[in-house]
Amino acid sequence: MARMIRQLDDEALEKPFNKQQFFRLLQYLKPYKKKILSALLLMLIAALCSLASPYLMSRAIGSLQNKELKYIPFLIAGMVLISLIGYFCTKYRIRWMDTSGKSALATLREDLFHHIQGMSFSFFDTRSAGKLLVRVINDVNSLNELFTNGIVNVLIDCVTLVLLLVIMFCVNWKLTLIGLCIMPLLIFILFKLKRVMRLRWQRVRVKSSTMNGYLHESLTGMRVTKAFVREDENADTFRNVNDDIRNNWMKAVTINNALWPALDMTGVLGTVLVYIFGVHFMQQDGLVLADLLLLIWYLDRFWMPLNTLSNFYNSLLTASASMERIFEIMDTPSDIQDAEDAKPLPPIEGKVTFDHVTFSYDREKTVLKDVSFDIEAGKTVALVGPTGAGKTTIVNLLSRFYDATQGKVMIDGHDIKTVQLDSMRKQMSVMMQDSFIFSGTIMENIRYGRLDATDEEVIQAAKTVNAHEFIMRQPQGYETEVNERGASLSAGQKQLISFARALLNDPKILILDEATSSVDTQTEMIIQKALSELLKNRTSFVIAHRLSTIRNADVIMVIRDGQIAETGNHEELIKIPGGHYRSLCEAQYRFMSADED
Repeated sequence: MARMIRQLDDEALEKPFNKQQFFRLLQYLKPYKKKILSALLLMLIAALCSLASPYLMSRAIGSLQNKELKYIPFLIAGMVLISLIGYFCTKYRIRWMDTSGKSALATLREDLFHHIQGMSFSFFDTRSAGKLLVRVINDVNSLNELFTNGIVNVLIDCVTLVLLLVIMFCVNWKLTLIGLCIMPLLIFILFKLKRVMRLRWQRVRVKSSTMNGYLHESLTGMRVTKAFVREDENADTFRNVNDDIRNNWMKAVTINNALWPALDMTGVLGTVLVYIFGVHFMQQDGLVLADLLLLIWYLDRFWMPLNTLSNFYNSLLTASASMERIFEIMDTPSDIQDAEDAKPLPPIEGKVTFDHVTFSYDREKTVLKDVSFDIEAGKTVALVGPTGAGKTTIVNLLSRFYDATQGKVMIDGHDIKTVQLDSMRKQMSVMMQDSFIFSGTIMENIRYGRLDATDEEVIQAAKTVNAHEFIMRQPQGYETEVNERGASLSAGQKQLISFARALLNDPKILILDEATSSVDTQTEMIIQKALSELLKNRTSFVIAHRLSTIRNADVIMVIRDGQIAETGNHEELIKIPGGHYRSLCEAQYRFMSADED
């Protein structure tokens, strides 16, 4: 747990801006370029309206000074009309940019999720679920401002700055230069304090990501927490993480609160200079009050785009870190993928061949060593042996969750590396030791094995594994909602549902990895008869420790130290003096006898 939190804390706080990744990100906006260009035009009109309104106001003041009251109604009507135009332009600009930006982010998130789903088991072996959640949710969300407003705003602000400078220099170039003389100080404050503030907020985001990862792990393992009475320790850890977020947030707010008064004071300094010199120019150069006020209004308006541009710069650097984390995942190739010339696997009979297969998870410690065997179609194979011997690795290679380091794995003579994964896995069913139940109804959980199955087929699969009876005792039968991971079901009930899900696909190759490990003896007796029927006419690989599941297998392979130590059926192997299988049977018999006593 602590290692995971440190892993999340090790995220880089700041990344240099990557132009290539930025332009790659912009590709997600291309489908919405018409809306974006329309929003850009609306924003330009709104900006012009915001600049025209002070001008009309100054003309109204001038008319009042000169007692030309006949122009006042027209100027007021013009201001109202301009305000309405600006309002509707801004309204639809925000709507179109939000729609485009959110749609682009949704596409990016879907692409990221699709890529993660296509990764091999080795990818998930080295990355925590909490860290991947941060990528899909937090990092994508951090691009929201950039997508919805940032890019369009910066273009309009650049245009606005140019227009403001032109207008102010036309009104009075001397006063404009005086008002802008404090710009170097303002820019220094903007970029100096904003950089510190950005780093502070990035720390807050990293600490929030840490909390997300910790919460995911803590809630997922709540049963273990309660079993080992770790509530107090977990609460202390959570309190530390929460305090980290609060402390970093307070530091960020402190900088944030210092920024705006500093900017206001700097802007006030420029305005005071314009007032002082403006009065002098009114006395000496004939500057009129309306132009002085217009210049002050425009000068105040001038600092806003500068602030927006500094925000964009900061958000661009922040987004750069998120972009790098997102594309780091998306650019990670899957270890298991279809070859360029891969062809669909035709309907199979189920013959399985391992041809001198060697495998290592980390390229250092060899798990399987030169394993070879041929299993004819329709046979049931039981894999037995001590924990860590390589039993699960064999079925993982057969399912192509991993690729063999050396040798070939073949189905009906087809090297599984040369066929399309989907076409192969659709003809197989795998029931893992951990019976995962999704949120939804029991019907939906069983149908997960074949989405086009009818209700009658789902019910028949449940009946075959003797799950129908307990399902009908549920409040709504097959339509009963089960919680995430099947919290409302017993371990045996979850495994029966998982078993029905696997069988619904009517596979030619069936893999049961410790499928009855959590089923009590009475429940196991119920499914044994169904198993004997269901394993007929399909190649089955069964990993189990109970003799009742193993002894009827056509072939029993004893795996020790990554190699096949013994092969045969129950009668053949039990006769081998000092044999591994015989020792396993005797040990289990003594255990059962002691338990009965």
